[in-house]
Amino acid sequence: MGEKDSVILVVDDERDHADGIVEALDKFCAKAIAVYTGKDALEIIRNQQVDVVVTDLKLGGDIDGLAILEEVGKQSAHTEVILITAYATIDTCKEAIRRGAYDYLVKPIDIDQLRTLVGQAGRKATAAMQRRTVAGKTDIKDFQFEGLWGKSPAMEGILEVLRRVAPTNISVLVEGESGTGKELMARAIHNNSPRRNRPFRPINCAGLAETLLESELFGHAKGAFTGATGDRKGLFEIADKGTLLLDEIGDMPLNMQAKLLRVIEDGVIIPVGSHKQTIVDVRIISATNHDLTELIEQKKFRQDLYFRIKGVSITLPALRSRAEDIPALTEYFLKEASLETGSAVTGITESALMILMNFDWPGNIRQLLNCIRTMVVMCDADMLGVHDIPPEIVQRRQLVAGTQAPARLAGVPLNELEKQAIIDTLAKTRGNREKAAKILGIGERTLYRKIKEYNL
Repeated sequence: MGEKDSVILVVDDERDHADGIVEALDKFCAKAIAVYTGKDALEIIRNQQVDVVVTDLKLGGDIDGLAILEEVGKQSAHTEVILITAYATIDTCKEAIRRGAYDYLVKPIDIDQLRTLVGQAGRKATAAMQRRTVAGKTDIKDFQFEGLWGKSPAMEGILEVLRRVAPTNISVLVEGESGTGKELMARAIHNNSPRRNRPFRPINCAGLAETLLESELFGHAKGAFTGATGDRKGLFEIADKGTLLLDEIGDMPLNMQAKLLRVIEDGVIIPVGSHKQTIVDVRIISATNHDLTELIEQKKFRQDLYFRIKGVSITLPALRSRAEDIPALTEYFLKEASLETGSAVTGITESALMILMNFDWPGNIRQLLNCIRTMVVMCDADMLGVHDIPPEIVQRRQLVAGTQAPARLAGVPLNELEKQAIIDTLAKTRGNREKAAKILGIGERTLYRKIKEYNL
């Protein structure tokens, strides 16, 4: 499935404009529907399956594009929203993306750009719906969390904890090196919880100044500070009844830690520059690559907040310590990338997989994910091979291998040595068979025959 199987809802109070978009998308998707009021759009969203909503930000009546976006967030976990705006409202659309919109387009619309965006959003919606269909048919005790597959003892233990934790409202603290999949885990917990149909919102606490972080979390009132031209909801309010991921919480300033603790204890937020109290119901998942107990000793993290966020603590292992999980992770990421990009890639050769398994992955799961995505996009065949592996992976693998003691060759079959020599040379030459043949001292036709013989 992809964009050609998608159902698209177009919302615009200018009938000619809405009908024109539908006509442009009609042969590009399974079904395109035009409505001309926010009220009609909400009726369809609540009663029909829609994959992508394309809506004008400004609509006649009380219901605008942001209201439609909010309703989509309540009704569907897989529907994507693309906003259309004039230049004067670009900032509003950027705010909408913060609230969960897929993207926005500025008038006058470029039809090719619209088709591209709708295609991407449709593939993403399809992938999300397929994952949820599998989850709906699978009992929670058997469910494997998205992108966190593993048969290693460490991951089996973690997945068992997740199966027990996900259906509850208990707070979770996820620790581990950068790139080990902390956000993947948070999303998996959310997607398998009773809050799955409500918003999931992540925020990186290390990437924002204290005043901006406070506004992002709790919102602000008009005039609260320079540039606050209107009231703005914070992520606690946007994620009400859902889940909030506080990524890199160890980098949160102490003053903000105190304010966060008060919100967690009271369940009430007060936007910056306002006296209005708003009750919120949000599950907190925190993540960090720091040792918070050390930060507590250094007086950089509040102990009372630590005990609040540490309902259940989970430490994710580095990918280099569980190489046996790489085949399953590779298969999952490959299927995801193929679905999202419309690629014909269906698998990976054994030789290429062995190179991935023998790499140390300093960037952990994030690096593996990006590697597989790159390989899928650049691959012209239906199987990923050694020549598709990015050069930085090959070069680092060779560098690391060169610092280790030479392997003992006694007892190793000659055909295995030959096969490994061909694999390493093809990787070094980025799949250039002419160069590889010269380095190996054989003819190009002989190399081609060996590649077929060893299924490389």
